Amino acid sequence: MKSFMNDLSLGEALSGTLGSISLVSWVLVLVPQLAENYRAKNAQSLSLAFLAVWFVGDLTNLIGAVWAQLVPTVIALAFYFCLADAVLILQCLYYNYFFGHFFHQPSSPQAEITEDPSRPLLARQNTNVGLPGSRRRSSTFQELWNTDGGKTLVADNSEINGWANRWARNIPIILCVCILGAVGWAIAWKTGLWAPVHEHHRNTDVGGPVGAEILGYVSAVCYLGARIPQIAKNYRNKSCEGLSLLFFVLSLLGNTTYGGGIIFHSTQRTYLLDNLPWLIGSLGTMGEDIVIFVQFHRYGDSNRIK
Repeated sequence: MKSFMNDLSLGEALSGTLGSISLVSWVLVLVPQLAENYRAKNAQSLSLAFLAVWFVGDLTNLIGAVWAQLVPTVIALAFYFCLADAVLILQCLYYNYFFGHFFHQPSSPQAEITEDPSRPLLARQNTNVGLPGSRRRSSTFQELWNTDGGKTLVADNSEINGWANRWARNIPIILCVCILGAVGWAIAWKTGLWAPVHEHHRNTDVGGPVGAEILGYVSAVCYLGARIPQIAKNYRNKSCEGLSLLFFVLSLLGNTTYGGGIIFHSTQRTYLLDNLPWLIGSLGTMGEDIVIFVQFHRYGDSNRIK
């Protein structure tokens, strides 16, 4: 422990560990949503505006990294993020337009049921055809018909339990990401692949290109605004059905650890100003991710049937 502390300060160790965890999070962030779309053969729940603005943010980040002549690993990761964004966008376009146009899904049996004239009118209107997620919300109540033709709604706790189960399934994955990131950083440090950059080794007289810094701020603005169309779409549909909760959990984890890695490295004013665009782009989106988590919970809550 003494040799560890002599070679490396606690802040440097935390900065390196958090940065490594952020790296693992961002490498895996799009995989859950890609898998969700593939299983459902549908991507209507995702806002294409959200993905497009996010892609612009990653693209400007890549151009800025190349312009500023950052280390090759940073440029390679920025390129990977753009490639992953493009794959998700193409998947959404395929399922929403090509797949839906050329491979029509069979209509649901409910749509083919002949209406019973003796059935109450309100009961006929209670179908599962409508906004995405309406089928799930209506299924949180059991409909029982009384002998006099009335209807009794009996609450079903399956949706609430489902919300808890989704978080329970995701927690082990998050722990594995954190462990993998920490172990990866430790190996990189011990083998010499990673080394801390001390403040007195930094050249503070020469800054990066102004254009690259401007692109950094453009990227931050894109990251901040990307989630707004998705939040608005969830609100209009009153549903998050088809969205992967793990997708947004990994995004929140990646942003939190990325911003934390910068802050733990140094709190000097010059250093924080140099990294301000990346701090804004990472920590600034945390509130929006929390809003989406609230939507996941609210629109899956059986006590709030719209």
